[in-house]
Amino acid sequence: MHKVDVVVLGGGAAGLMCALEAGRRGRRIVLLDHADRVGKKILISGGGRCNFTNIHARAENFLSENPHFAKSALARYTPADIIALVEKHDIRYHEKTLGQLFCDRSAMDIVTMLERECAEAGAQIKAGVRIISVAHDGQFLIETTDGSLRADSLVVATGGLSIPKMGATGFGYTLAEQFGLNIIECRPALVPFVFGPEDRDQWCDLAGVSAEVVATAGSRKKRGIFREKMLVTHRGLSGPAVLQISSFWRPGEPVEFDLAPGANIIEPLLVRNAQRDPAATAQAIRAFLPIRMAERWTVINEPPDWTNVSLALMEKKLHSWRVTPAGTEGYAKAEVTAGGVDTAELDAKTMESKKVPGLYFIGEVVDVTGWLGGYNFQWAWASGASAGRAV
Repeated sequence: MHKVDVVVLGGGAAGLMCALEAGRRGRRIVLLDHADRVGKKILISGGGRCNFTNIHARAENFLSENPHFAKSALARYTPADIIALVEKHDIRYHEKTLGQLFCDRSAMDIVTMLERECAEAGAQIKAGVRIISVAHDGQFLIETTDGSLRADSLVVATGGLSIPKMGATGFGYTLAEQFGLNIIECRPALVPFVFGPEDRDQWCDLAGVSAEVVATAGSRKKRGIFREKMLVTHRGLSGPAVLQISSFWRPGEPVEFDLAPGANIIEPLLVRNAQRDPAATAQAIRAFLPIRMAERWTVINEPPDWTNVSLALMEKKLHSWRVTPAGTEGYAKAEVTAGGVDTAELDAKTMESKKVPGLYFIGEVVDVTGWLGGYNFQWAWASGASAGRAV
Protein backbone atom coordinates (compact mmCIF):
# COMPACT_ATOMS: atom_id res chain seq x y z
CA MET A 1 0.00 0.00 0.00
CA HIS A 2 1.31 3.42 -1.03
CA LYS A 3 1.03 6.27 1.49
CA VAL A 4 0.66 9.87 0.27
CA ASP A 5 -0.58 13.15 1.70
CA VAL A 6 -3.33 13.83 -0.83
CA VAL A 7 -5.27 11.85 -3.44
CA VAL A 8 -7.22 13.83 -6.04
CA LEU A 9 -9.96 11.98 -7.91
CA GLY A 10 -10.50 13.51 -11.35
CA GLY A 11 -8.14 15.02 -13.90
CA GLY A 12 -10.23 17.91 -15.17
CA ALA A 13 -9.59 21.61 -14.69
CA ALA A 14 -10.40 21.65 -10.96
CA GLY A 15 -8.47 18.49 -10.12
CA LEU A 16 -5.34 19.53 -12.00
CA MET A 17 -5.39 23.00 -10.43
CA CYS A 18 -5.73 21.46 -6.98
CA ALA A 19 -2.88 19.04 -7.63
CA LEU A 20 -0.43 21.69 -8.78
CA GLU A 21 -1.30 24.05 -5.91
CA ALA A 22 -0.91 21.28 -3.33
CA GLY A 23 2.29 20.09 -4.95
CA ARG A 24 3.78 23.58 -4.74
CA ARG A 25 3.29 23.36 -0.97
CA GLY A 26 5.38 20.22 -0.84
CA ARG A 27 2.46 17.84 -0.41
CA ARG A 28 2.92 14.29 -1.69
CA ILE A 29 0.04 14.07 -4.11
CA VAL A 30 -1.39 11.56 -6.57
CA LEU A 31 -4.09 12.48 -9.08
CA LEU A 32 -6.18 9.64 -10.50
CA ASP A 33 -8.43 9.71 -13.55
CA HIS A 34 -10.40 6.84 -15.07
CA ALA A 35 -9.96 8.18 -18.64
CA ASP A 36 -6.93 7.28 -20.73
CA ARG A 37 -5.66 10.85 -20.37
CA VAL A 38 -6.40 13.89 -18.24
CA GLY A 39 -8.12 17.05 -19.44
CA LYS A 40 -10.49 15.46 -21.96
CA LYS A 41 -13.32 17.91 -21.31
CA ILE A 42 -10.87 20.81 -21.51
CA LEU A 43 -9.83 19.65 -24.97
CA ILE A 44 -13.35 19.83 -26.42
CA SER A 45 -14.28 23.11 -24.73
CA GLY A 46 -14.70 26.33 -26.66
CA GLY A 47 -14.78 24.54 -29.99
CA GLY A 48 -11.35 23.09 -29.23
CA ARG A 49 -9.86 26.43 -28.17
CA CYS A 50 -10.84 26.40 -24.49
CA ASN A 51 -12.75 29.41 -23.20
CA PHE A 52 -10.51 29.29 -20.12
CA THR A 53 -11.98 32.21 -18.17
CA ASN A 54 -14.16 35.28 -18.27
CA ILE A 55 -12.62 38.56 -17.16
CA HIS A 56 -15.96 39.65 -15.64
CA ALA A 57 -16.42 36.57 -13.41
CA ARG A 58 -18.15 37.37 -10.13
CA ALA A 59 -20.32 35.39 -7.74
CA GLU A 60 -23.39 36.94 -9.39
CA ASN A 61 -22.60 34.89 -12.51
CA PHE A 62 -23.18 31.59 -10.71
CA LEU A 63 -26.26 29.63 -9.63
CA SER A 64 -26.34 27.84 -6.29
CA GLU A 65 -28.72 27.23 -3.42
CA ASN A 66 -26.33 29.56 -1.57
CA PRO A 67 -25.61 32.44 -3.97
CA HIS A 68 -22.85 33.75 -1.69
CA PHE A 69 -20.85 30.52 -1.42
CA ALA A 70 -18.63 31.10 -4.47
CA LYS A 71 -17.49 34.57 -3.36
CA SER A 72 -14.62 33.40 -1.18
CA ALA A 73 -12.92 31.13 -3.71
CA LEU A 74 -13.49 33.51 -6.62
CA ALA A 75 -11.93 36.38 -4.67
CA ARG A 76 -8.78 34.42 -3.87
CA TYR A 77 -8.17 33.02 -7.35
CA THR A 78 -9.29 35.54 -9.93
CA PRO A 79 -9.30 35.69 -13.74
CA ALA A 80 -6.08 37.69 -13.46
CA ASP A 81 -4.44 34.71 -11.73
CA ILE A 82 -5.24 32.19 -14.47
CA ILE A 83 -4.29 34.77 -17.12
CA ALA A 84 -0.91 35.18 -15.41
CA LEU A 85 -0.40 31.41 -15.52
CA VAL A 86 -1.38 31.27 -19.19
CA GLU A 87 1.01 34.12 -20.01
CA LYS A 88 3.80 32.44 -18.03
CA HIS A 89 3.56 29.57 -20.52
CA ASP A 90 3.47 31.95 -23.51
CA ILE A 91 0.01 30.79 -24.53
CA ARG A 92 -1.53 33.31 -26.88
CA TYR A 93 -5.17 34.14 -26.32
CA HIS A 94 -7.86 36.62 -27.32
CA GLU A 95 -11.13 38.04 -26.04
CA LYS A 96 -14.02 36.91 -28.19
CA THR A 97 -17.14 38.61 -26.78
CA LEU A 98 -18.46 39.61 -23.38
CA GLY A 99 -15.16 39.01 -21.58
CA GLN A 100 -14.65 35.46 -22.86
CA LEU A 101 -10.99 34.51 -23.28
CA PHE A 102 -10.00 31.77 -25.75
CA CYS A 103 -6.67 30.23 -26.73
CA ASP A 104 -5.51 31.43 -30.16
CA ARG A 105 -4.27 27.98 -31.09
CA SER A 106 -5.66 25.00 -29.20
CA ALA A 107 -7.12 23.83 -25.90
CA MET A 108 -4.21 21.41 -25.81
CA ASP A 109 -2.07 24.36 -24.74
CA ILE A 110 -4.05 24.60 -21.48
CA VAL A 111 -3.82 20.86 -20.76
CA THR A 112 -0.08 20.87 -21.47
CA MET A 113 0.34 23.90 -19.17
CA LEU A 114 -1.44 22.13 -16.31
CA GLU A 115 0.51 18.89 -16.82
CA ARG A 116 3.81 20.80 -16.78
CA GLU A 117 2.86 22.69 -13.64
CA CYS A 118 1.90 19.44 -11.92
CA ALA A 119 5.19 17.82 -12.94
CA GLU A 120 7.20 20.81 -11.70
CA ALA A 121 5.30 20.71 -8.41
CA GLY A 122 5.96 16.98 -8.00
CA ALA A 123 2.30 15.98 -8.32
CA GLN A 124 1.99 12.49 -9.77
CA ILE A 125 -0.70 11.93 -12.43
CA LYS A 126 -2.10 8.48 -13.16
CA ALA A 127 -4.61 8.08 -16.00
CA GLY A 128 -6.62 4.99 -16.86
CA VAL A 129 -7.14 4.10 -13.19
CA ARG A 130 -10.60 3.20 -11.88
CA ILE A 131 -11.65 3.55 -8.25
CA ILE A 132 -12.94 0.34 -6.70
CA SER A 133 -13.76 1.61 -3.21
CA VAL A 134 -13.08 4.41 -0.74
CA ALA A 135 -13.01 3.91 3.03
CA HIS A 136 -12.18 6.18 5.96
CA ASP A 137 -10.65 5.26 9.31
CA GLY A 138 -9.12 8.62 10.17
CA GLN A 139 -7.25 8.39 6.89
CA PHE A 140 -8.61 7.54 3.46
CA LEU A 141 -8.09 4.12 1.95
CA ILE A 142 -8.56 4.15 -1.82
CA GLU A 143 -8.67 0.80 -3.61
CA THR A 144 -7.98 1.15 -7.33
CA THR A 145 -7.27 -0.98 -10.37
CA ASP A 146 -3.66 0.18 -9.92
CA GLY A 147 -3.34 -0.86 -6.28
CA SER A 148 -4.15 0.67 -2.89
CA LEU A 149 -3.46 4.18 -1.62
CA ARG A 150 -3.67 5.66 1.87
CA ALA A 151 -3.93 9.43 2.24
CA ASP A 152 -4.60 12.07 4.86
CA SER A 153 -6.79 14.05 2.43
CA LEU A 154 -9.09 13.11 -0.43
CA VAL A 155 -10.21 15.66 -3.02
CA VAL A 156 -13.20 14.77 -5.19
CA ALA A 157 -13.02 16.52 -8.57
CA THR A 158 -14.92 13.97 -10.62
CA GLY A 159 -17.18 16.44 -12.44
CA GLY A 160 -20.88 16.12 -13.12
CA LEU A 161 -23.17 14.14 -15.39
CA SER A 162 -22.83 16.25 -18.53
CA ILE A 163 -21.42 14.73 -21.73
CA PRO A 164 -21.41 11.03 -20.71
CA LYS A 165 -19.61 10.10 -23.94
CA MET A 166 -16.57 11.81 -22.40
CA GLY A 167 -16.79 9.44 -19.44
CA ALA A 168 -18.96 11.52 -17.08
CA THR A 169 -20.51 9.53 -14.22
CA GLY A 170 -22.27 10.19 -10.94
CA PHE A 171 -19.36 8.77 -8.92
CA GLY A 172 -18.70 12.01 -7.04
CA TYR A 173 -22.32 12.26 -5.87
CA THR A 174 -22.32 8.61 -4.78
CA LEU A 175 -19.13 9.20 -2.80
CA ALA A 176 -20.60 12.30 -1.15
CA GLU A 177 -23.69 10.34 -0.11
CA GLN A 178 -21.47 7.54 1.21
CA PHE A 179 -20.01 10.05 3.65
CA GLY A 180 -23.40 11.50 4.58
CA LEU A 181 -23.33 14.72 2.54
CA ASN A 182 -26.52 16.16 1.08
CA ILE A 183 -26.94 16.46 -2.70
CA ILE A 184 -28.93 19.23 -4.36
CA GLU A 185 -30.97 17.64 -7.16
CA CYS A 186 -28.94 17.54 -10.38
CA ARG A 187 -30.20 18.60 -13.81
CA PRO A 188 -28.71 19.41 -17.23
CA ALA A 189 -27.67 23.06 -17.61
CA LEU A 190 -26.40 25.19 -20.49
CA VAL A 191 -28.39 22.88 -22.74
CA PRO A 192 -30.68 23.28 -25.81
CA PHE A 193 -34.46 23.10 -25.48
CA VAL A 194 -36.70 20.57 -27.22
CA PHE A 195 -40.07 21.73 -28.59
CA GLY A 196 -43.38 20.00 -28.02
CA PRO A 197 -45.23 18.73 -31.14
CA GLU A 198 -47.12 21.96 -31.88
CA ASP A 199 -44.09 24.26 -31.69
CA ARG A 200 -41.98 21.72 -33.55
CA ASP A 201 -44.46 21.68 -36.45
CA GLN A 202 -44.56 25.47 -36.55
CA TRP A 203 -40.87 26.28 -36.25
CA CYS A 204 -38.42 23.42 -36.80
CA ASP A 205 -38.44 23.64 -40.59
CA LEU A 206 -36.64 26.96 -40.01
CA ALA A 207 -33.64 25.13 -38.49
CA GLY A 208 -30.51 27.22 -38.85
CA VAL A 209 -32.26 30.58 -38.50
CA SER A 210 -30.95 32.76 -35.69
CA ALA A 211 -31.82 36.12 -34.15
CA GLU A 212 -30.70 38.31 -31.28
CA VAL A 213 -33.26 38.09 -28.49
CA VAL A 214 -33.74 38.71 -24.80
CA ALA A 215 -34.55 35.42 -23.05
CA THR A 216 -36.17 35.36 -19.62
CA ALA A 217 -37.00 32.45 -17.30
CA GLY A 218 -36.97 31.36 -13.69
CA SER A 219 -38.57 32.36 -10.42
CA ARG A 220 -38.46 35.79 -8.85
CA LYS A 221 -35.67 34.56 -6.54
CA LYS A 222 -33.64 32.98 -9.35
CA ARG A 223 -34.48 34.77 -12.57
CA GLY A 224 -32.28 34.88 -15.62
CA ILE A 225 -32.36 37.55 -18.33
CA PHE A 226 -29.92 37.27 -21.25
CA ARG A 227 -29.57 39.22 -24.47
CA GLU A 228 -27.77 37.02 -26.98
CA LYS A 229 -28.40 34.94 -30.09
CA MET A 230 -31.17 32.33 -30.31
CA LEU A 231 -30.94 29.52 -32.88
CA VAL A 232 -33.80 27.40 -34.25
CA THR A 233 -32.80 23.73 -34.51
CA HIS A 234 -34.38 20.59 -35.95
CA ARG A 235 -35.67 19.72 -32.47
CA GLY A 236 -36.16 23.06 -30.72
CA LEU A 237 -34.05 26.05 -29.71
CA SER A 238 -30.38 26.56 -29.00
CA GLY A 239 -27.80 29.34 -29.24
CA PRO A 240 -26.16 31.32 -26.41
CA ALA A 241 -29.39 32.96 -25.17
CA VAL A 242 -31.12 29.59 -24.87
CA LEU A 243 -28.17 27.82 -23.26
CA GLN A 244 -27.88 30.61 -20.71
CA ILE A 245 -31.56 30.64 -19.79
CA SER A 246 -31.78 26.83 -19.62
CA SER A 247 -29.92 26.89 -16.29
CA PHE A 248 -32.80 28.90 -14.78
CA TRP A 249 -35.61 26.90 -16.41
CA ARG A 250 -37.54 24.13 -14.71
CA PRO A 251 -39.80 21.56 -16.48
CA GLY A 252 -43.30 22.81 -17.14
CA GLU A 253 -42.34 26.48 -16.91
CA PRO A 254 -42.47 28.88 -19.87
CA VAL A 255 -39.54 30.78 -21.34
CA GLU A 256 -40.17 34.26 -22.68
CA PHE A 257 -38.34 35.74 -25.67
CA ASP A 258 -38.29 39.36 -26.76
CA LEU A 259 -37.77 38.90 -30.50
CA ALA A 260 -37.06 42.57 -31.16
CA PRO A 261 -35.38 43.93 -28.03
CA GLY A 262 -35.46 47.68 -27.73
CA ALA A 263 -37.42 48.14 -30.96
CA ASN A 264 -40.91 49.39 -31.73
CA ILE A 265 -41.83 47.68 -34.97
CA ILE A 266 -45.53 47.75 -35.60
CA GLU A 267 -46.45 51.09 -34.04
CA PRO A 268 -45.02 53.07 -36.99
CA LEU A 269 -47.67 51.37 -39.14
CA LEU A 270 -50.28 52.95 -36.88
CA VAL A 271 -48.67 56.39 -36.92
CA ARG A 272 -48.28 56.47 -40.70
CA ASN A 273 -51.64 54.83 -41.24
CA ALA A 274 -49.75 52.69 -43.72
CA GLN A 275 -50.99 49.55 -45.41
CA ARG A 276 -52.14 47.07 -42.81
CA ASP A 277 -51.83 43.46 -43.88
CA PRO A 278 -49.52 40.45 -43.38
CA ALA A 279 -47.11 41.53 -46.11
CA ALA A 280 -46.63 45.04 -44.69
CA THR A 281 -46.29 43.72 -41.15
CA ALA A 282 -43.79 41.03 -42.13
CA GLN A 283 -41.77 43.63 -44.02
CA ALA A 284 -41.58 45.78 -40.89
CA ILE A 285 -40.55 42.80 -38.75
CA ARG A 286 -37.87 41.75 -41.28
CA ALA A 287 -35.84 44.76 -40.18
CA PHE A 288 -35.24 42.87 -36.94
CA LEU A 289 -35.76 39.18 -37.69
CA PRO A 290 -34.52 36.93 -40.52
CA ILE A 291 -36.93 36.92 -43.48
CA ARG A 292 -38.27 33.39 -43.02
CA MET A 293 -38.77 33.83 -39.29
CA ALA A 294 -40.48 37.22 -39.75
CA GLU A 295 -42.91 35.79 -42.29
CA ARG A 296 -43.63 32.69 -40.17
CA TRP A 297 -44.17 34.71 -37.02
CA THR A 298 -46.57 37.03 -38.86
CA VAL A 299 -48.62 34.12 -40.23
CA ILE A 300 -48.85 32.42 -36.84
CA ASN A 301 -49.81 35.62 -35.05
CA GLU A 302 -51.97 37.22 -37.74
CA PRO A 303 -54.78 39.15 -36.00
CA PRO A 304 -58.48 38.74 -36.84
CA ASP A 305 -58.48 42.33 -38.08
CA TRP A 306 -55.95 45.11 -38.60
CA THR A 307 -57.26 47.63 -36.10
CA ASN A 308 -55.00 49.67 -33.84
CA VAL A 309 -55.88 47.42 -30.91
CA SER A 310 -54.97 44.25 -32.81
CA LEU A 311 -51.69 45.68 -34.06
CA ALA A 312 -50.77 46.86 -30.57
CA LEU A 313 -51.42 43.35 -29.28
CA MET A 314 -49.26 41.96 -32.08
CA GLU A 315 -46.43 44.27 -31.01
CA LYS A 316 -46.78 43.05 -27.44
CA LYS A 317 -46.60 39.42 -28.54
CA LEU A 318 -43.45 40.13 -30.51
CA HIS A 319 -41.74 41.24 -27.30
CA SER A 320 -43.10 38.37 -25.21
CA TRP A 321 -43.06 35.16 -27.25
CA ARG A 322 -43.78 32.49 -24.66
CA VAL A 323 -42.57 28.95 -25.24
CA THR A 324 -43.01 26.03 -22.85
CA PRO A 325 -40.30 23.52 -23.84
CA ALA A 326 -41.16 19.85 -23.76
CA GLY A 327 -37.73 19.33 -22.21
CA THR A 328 -34.04 19.69 -22.96
CA GLU A 329 -31.49 17.71 -24.96
CA GLY A 330 -30.34 16.23 -21.63
CA TYR A 331 -26.89 15.50 -20.29
CA ALA A 332 -25.68 14.35 -23.70
CA LYS A 333 -25.74 17.96 -24.95
CA ALA A 334 -25.48 19.82 -21.62
CA GLU A 335 -22.26 21.74 -21.09
CA VAL A 336 -22.51 21.45 -17.30
CA THR A 337 -24.55 19.90 -14.50
CA ALA A 338 -26.57 22.14 -12.21
CA GLY A 339 -26.99 21.03 -8.60
CA GLY A 340 -24.55 18.72 -6.85
CA VAL A 341 -22.91 18.54 -3.44
CA ASP A 342 -24.74 20.94 -1.15
CA THR A 343 -22.56 23.98 -0.40
CA ALA A 344 -23.97 23.97 3.15
CA GLU A 345 -21.84 20.85 3.65
CA LEU A 346 -18.58 22.61 2.68
CA ASP A 347 -16.25 25.29 4.02
CA ALA A 348 -16.38 28.13 1.48
CA LYS A 349 -12.71 29.01 2.00
CA THR A 350 -11.21 25.52 1.72
CA MET A 351 -13.94 23.36 0.08
CA GLU A 352 -13.50 20.86 2.92
CA SER A 353 -16.42 18.82 4.21
CA LYS A 354 -17.74 20.04 7.54
CA LYS A 355 -18.62 16.45 8.50
CA VAL A 356 -15.53 14.55 7.37
CA PRO A 357 -12.15 16.22 8.00
CA GLY A 358 -9.78 15.84 5.06
CA LEU A 359 -12.55 15.30 2.48
CA TYR A 360 -12.88 18.01 -0.18
CA PHE A 361 -15.21 18.58 -3.15
CA ILE A 362 -14.33 20.96 -6.00
CA GLY A 363 -15.44 21.94 -9.49
CA GLU A 364 -18.62 20.82 -11.22
CA VAL A 365 -19.51 18.18 -8.61
CA VAL A 366 -20.40 21.05 -6.25
CA ASP A 367 -23.71 22.95 -6.42
CA VAL A 368 -22.15 25.97 -8.16
CA THR A 369 -23.01 26.46 -11.84
CA GLY A 370 -21.65 29.29 -13.93
CA TRP A 371 -23.07 31.14 -16.89
CA LEU A 372 -21.96 30.28 -20.41
CA GLY A 373 -18.70 31.92 -21.43
CA GLY A 374 -15.73 30.79 -19.31
CA TYR A 375 -17.37 31.14 -15.91
CA ASN A 376 -17.35 27.41 -15.14
CA PHE A 377 -13.66 27.20 -15.88
CA GLN A 378 -13.06 30.08 -13.48
CA TRP A 379 -14.99 28.20 -10.80
CA ALA A 380 -12.85 25.12 -11.49
CA TRP A 381 -9.61 27.10 -11.11
CA ALA A 382 -10.83 28.94 -8.00
CA SER A 383 -12.28 25.96 -6.15
CA GLY A 384 -9.31 23.80 -7.12
CA ALA A 385 -6.84 26.41 -5.88
CA SER A 386 -8.79 26.82 -2.62
CA ALA A 387 -8.58 23.12 -1.84
CA GLY A 388 -4.99 22.83 -3.09
CA ARG A 389 -3.89 25.55 -0.67
CA ALA A 390 -5.66 23.86 2.24
CA VAL A 391 -5.00 20.12 1.96
